[in-house]
This record gives sequence, C-alpha cells and structure tokens, in this order.
Amino acid sequence: MTPRTREELVSYGVVDPALAAELEKNPLRAPQPSDPYYGRDDHSAYREHRTATLREKRHLRYLAEPIPDEVEEEDRTVRMRDGEEIVVRVYRPRRKVEAGSPLIVMYHEGGWSMGDLTDEEVNCRLFSRDLGAVCVNVDYRLAPEYPFPTWINDAWDALQWTAQNAGELGANPSRGFIVGGGSAGGNISAVLAHLARDNNLSPPLTGQYLCVPVITCFMAPDLLPEKYRAEYLSHPAVTPNLDPVIRIGKSVRNDMNLTLKADLDSPLMAPFLFGERTEQGHKGVPPAYFQVCGLDPLRDEALIYERVLREENGIETRLDLYPGLGHYFWTNWPELESSRRFVEDTVRGMRWLLERGKGD
Repeated sequence: MTPRTREELVSYGVVDPALAAELEKNPLRAPQPSDPYYGRDDHSAYREHRTATLREKRHLRYLAEPIPDEVEEEDRTVRMRDGEEIVVRVYRPRRKVEAGSPLIVMYHEGGWSMGDLTDEEVNCRLFSRDLGAVCVNVDYRLAPEYPFPTWINDAWDALQWTAQNAGELGANPSRGFIVGGGSAGGNISAVLAHLARDNNLSPPLTGQYLCVPVITCFMAPDLLPEKYRAEYLSHPAVTPNLDPVIRIGKSVRNDMNLTLKADLDSPLMAPFLFGERTEQGHKGVPPAYFQVCGLDPLRDEALIYERVLREENGIETRLDLYPGLGHYFWTNWPELESSRRFVEDTVRGMRWLLERGKGD
C-alpha cells in the first residue's frame, strides 16, 4: 500500500477559514435555562439537546421540507427478531423510472444512541427525486435503552425485510441495491456489507455509502497493525481534537462504553476487524463511496479503510475529502457553501455507486 504522508494528513486538519468565520458568528448552541433539560448531565439530556440544536437549523438545510409532488413518503412498521417493531420510512419517486427504481437503505447517525429518521430525510428525498430510487430510512433502536447488539440486529433484520419486499416497495434491485449512512450509520452500513456477503443476502448488495464512518471504534494506535500506524494521526491520543462537533478526548473508548456497553473489539462494532479476524476478510464486499472530513477524529480510520478495501482487496472505491471541515458540518452549519457542495457530492457519489450496480 502507498501510505499518505504525515504532511498531507496534517494539512487536512487545518481549520477551513469559512468554517472558522461561521464558528465565530454561529457557535454550536449551548443549553439554555429555558430548556427542559438545562442543568442535567445525563444521556437523555444530551440527546434532547442534540435534537433541539438540529431542529433549529433544519429549515436551512439543502432540502428542508417534503416534496410531495415529486417524492411519496410512507411509514411502515417492521417486526424484529425479538418480536418488537421498528418504523421505516419509504420514499418513492412520483415519476416513472424506466427499467425500475434502484433500492437504497439508509441508517442514521448519532453514535448508536441518538438520532432518528430526520437525520437521513434530505438524502432520501434527493436520492428518490434525482436518482429515481426507492429509499428505506431505518429508525433502529438506540442505546442505552437497547444495548448492543440490538441496533445491528435491527439494521440487518430491516435490510432482509427490504430485500424480501423490494418488488412490493416498487424497487428493482437489479438496478442497484445499496446500504448507506453517516457516522454510526456508516459503521452499520460497513458491517452490513460483510453480513450480506457472509449470509448470501438475495438480491445481493451492489454498493455501500460510508459517510464519515466509524471503522475501528477509535482503536488505540498501538493496537492498530503497525503498517497503518503512521497514518493514524487523527486519533485523539495522537492529535488533540479540534473538531467542533465531536468533542472527545483520549478516553473516548471508555466514554463510549459507558453509554453503549458494547464489545468495541467485535467486528459487529468495528468493521475494520473483519479483515483481521475472518477468513474472507473484506474480499467480496461491494464498491464503496466515502466522504471524509479533515478535522474529524474519525478521519484516518476511514482513509485507512478506504485504502485497505481498494489496494489490498481489489474493491472499487470513490473518496471525497473535505480538508479543514468537521464531522457533520453540513447539518450543523448548513449555510456554508461547502455544506451545499457536500450534499451535491453525496448525490453524485450515490449515482456513481448505482452505475456500478446496474444489471444488464
């Protein structure tokens, strides 16, 4: 493998001037005395604050409202293996798509413990409107109320349900069948790409969209295979974290465990480990589209994983990198021109994946 140089990686972590100006003008919202969760220091309060922060900026997003003349939205309930039900939202294009609509399944962000269907609604509407896709947006259950491996079981059960009901949903997976998401959703999608391969999902996946994904669960640098360590600079144990959204430090894995109580050394949590602990490794997973941010402490695990797929396993990849910008900058500061470009890149990247997944 051809490693990225230290100088190159360091350059990605120089704060973008437009973001710096926006941070000065519009810093992230702090809890207010009028907030019902003000003064609390528990996960529920953190979750409520995140929801309030994103809600206040939702009207500024690239596509802030439903587009009923172009995209139909419908909620369904899907039964999980334990008998409980979750909600999925199905998006269908109003226009007829020649040869049928591809199928895209999306999983939201939120560190497996926050988030909901609103996190992926912009992408789903755009994919349906601009790419003619049927999209399924999955509201998997969250920690700490539902501990590991509930969310990945929900994600896999929902994916199987989607595959089994593709025709009834109005999709033709031979035109492309993709899983995707951001952050925790990107992590889930990378895991599902391996589970779908290992369990012979039918129809098979044709692509994976990995947006600012969690790949190693912040594996300690000295535990990463030595050949990758020189490129693992964004880990907070190596480089102080400057990301304005992910505010974490060296104890990030311990902090994650307090909420998730998950096995962070399982491939079902850290998809990088499929390559270290399974016979097939990463061979045979579908093409992958990555979006990676320069200030993000997750940056280098995503960049390493992209090269592992491409150079060591022959997986076709596409990478869009955003130097000087932080984790989920496009939803926290949607006014930025770079945020608009990011969303448009997302549609282009998904189109690239679909082109690789079309049947004859």
